[in-house]
Amino acid sequence: MSTDPDAHRLGESARTAPERTSTGVLGGSTERPGTGERSLGELVSEVTQDLSTLVRQEIELAKAEATESAKNAGKGAGMFAGAGYGAGMAVFFLSVALWWALGTLMGLGWSALVVAALWAVVAGVLALVGRKEIQRAQGLPRTTDSLKKIPHALRAHEERNR
Repeated sequence: MSTDPDAHRLGESARTAPERTSTGVLGGSTERPGTGERSLGELVSEVTQDLSTLVRQEIELAKAEATESAKNAGKGAGMFAGAGYGAGMAVFFLSVALWWALGTLMGLGWSALVVAALWAVVAGVLALVGRKEIQRAQGLPRTTDSLKKIPHALRAHEERNR
């Protein structure tokens, strides 16, 4: 028994898709789906299911790759953080060694001031260079220019974008 609510009005032969004959001419088919050829709706349904499965699989692959990439990036960032901490400790102990060495020549108090002044000069130079680099930053000039053109393009006033 058919599950189509209009089967009693249309008749079984009216619901089947026409098929191409060997001459390429469309003809009515009384062959039921599943006994040989599938209907157009079944083919479209199968293609849709296959595409849906393919898209889901691609999304899962992308998720897996992104997760793996994020884990590796996180490990790398952690290693850089550890290297930065190690470099900071090395600078600290080299500063202490310099302080101690200068302390044998002029006293520990004065040598501590000399090392502190040396680090103040380094910090000042880095701040000036950083300020200069920030002032050179222009932001996003090409992106800003492109974004300004969007309203004109949407209103079909493309000539104003030139």
